[in-house]
Amino acid sequence: MMHSNAANRLDRLPISRMHKITLIAVSFAYFFEFADINSFATTVPKLVKLWGVTINQIAYVTSLSFVGMFFGSLIASWLADRWGRKKALTITTVWFSVFSFAAVFSWDIVSLGAFRVLTSAGLAAMTVVAVIYVNEIFPAAVRGKYQAYAIVIGICGTPATNLLASFVVPLSDWSWRLVYLWGAMGIIFILFSRHLKESPRWYESKGQFDKADALLTQMEAQVSAEKGALPEPAPAPAFTEATKSRSKAPLKLLLQKKYLGPTILLTVLWVTQTIGFFGYSSWAPTLLAQEGFSVSDSIFYVALTTVGAPLGSYLASLVTDRFERKWCLVVFGTTIAVCGLFYGLTFNPVLIVVFGFLVNLFERGYTALAYAYSPEVFDTAGRSLGTGVSYGLGRLSNAAGPLIIAGLYTGSGYQSVFFFIAGTWMFGAIVLAIFGPKTRPKPFSPTLTQESTAPSSSTKVS
Repeated sequence: MMHSNAANRLDRLPISRMHKITLIAVSFAYFFEFADINSFATTVPKLVKLWGVTINQIAYVTSLSFVGMFFGSLIASWLADRWGRKKALTITTVWFSVFSFAAVFSWDIVSLGAFRVLTSAGLAAMTVVAVIYVNEIFPAAVRGKYQAYAIVIGICGTPATNLLASFVVPLSDWSWRLVYLWGAMGIIFILFSRHLKESPRWYESKGQFDKADALLTQMEAQVSAEKGALPEPAPAPAFTEATKSRSKAPLKLLLQKKYLGPTILLTVLWVTQTIGFFGYSSWAPTLLAQEGFSVSDSIFYVALTTVGAPLGSYLASLVTDRFERKWCLVVFGTTIAVCGLFYGLTFNPVLIVVFGFLVNLFERGYTALAYAYSPEVFDTAGRSLGTGVSYGLGRLSNAAGPLIIAGLYTGSGYQSVFFFIAGTWMFGAIVLAIFGPKTRPKPFSPTLTQESTAPSSSTKVS
């Protein structure tokens, strides 16, 4: 067997129980990834008072956490290519859960910082693998919507954690540790993992066509038993020895013209998203506390703003497969810049919550769109590596972001931080508008799939 035709066989499957189980499992992993990602931001105002933590120490811990994310993203791309998408998803979820649990027992800012770096590596790794996994399991015509659905459910972890923190952190000198214990609950994901299937596209990319065909046949039997007879898939595209050799995905693969442009573009996307989002979410509670709001009030205000996060992901699910994703990203990024700037220009509690709510709404929508958009600009051979490297470089960029924000705050004041964040979002939107390729699939047809209707070789989905 020279080709299992995985892409076309998967793309013509209707959404079934198999897809819904996958959605629930990935959503659960996302929930505790988002629950854990802001743990440090919600507990550090207490540690400022308890341990005497300084703004510069906060900046260093946050910066090193993004270095951890960079290495986690690279390791994730290797794991996903070497051991498969399903196994990599389980390993990375268990990893961040274990080190979040370890953070419960931190004794000073150095130990907590070390555990946060290791936790962050797992968080980024899990995200990279989950994005790839959803992209390869769900049909092309609806994968953006289901990627967004997973974020809608998963992003609830952010307001859940912030509301939990606003309640438990002020209780005592030790209760802040419960926030990290909460983040460790992601380890329950291992109960879901046995119900997930490996990506047939991964087997195919490794040249294991018999395994891919056997798995596809099993999936087709399950879906047809539930939904009835399936339409014939589109014919398999040519699979050459050159294509097979690319399945090893060495780093130099990304230097090829086909992959270099998308990698640079996505690096800009993730750099601006990372600095823009984490510059806001990681610093908002601390900066509000520094400007005179109480610790409990600052955490509570930020918790209220994050209620907009699930709504933003749901908004993305409504537009992602109806409009070109590139232009959705541009509109969302511009809106975030404007709302984030207004957030920084007011000290009125009501306006802080309103503009913070809008920032969270559009930023989480932006992220859901970006998760769908990123892997679509690569084929299977370069998807794991290209997504991992660009996402990792984005996270690495924020090793400098917190230091810039700390310098701006101490040198120019509170509002300068939000001018910087707004400018970052606008730059990303402009680059996407000018250079971003279009990836929107055509409406689903049983005999016409994304694989055969991709707009160009640079944006082909396989």
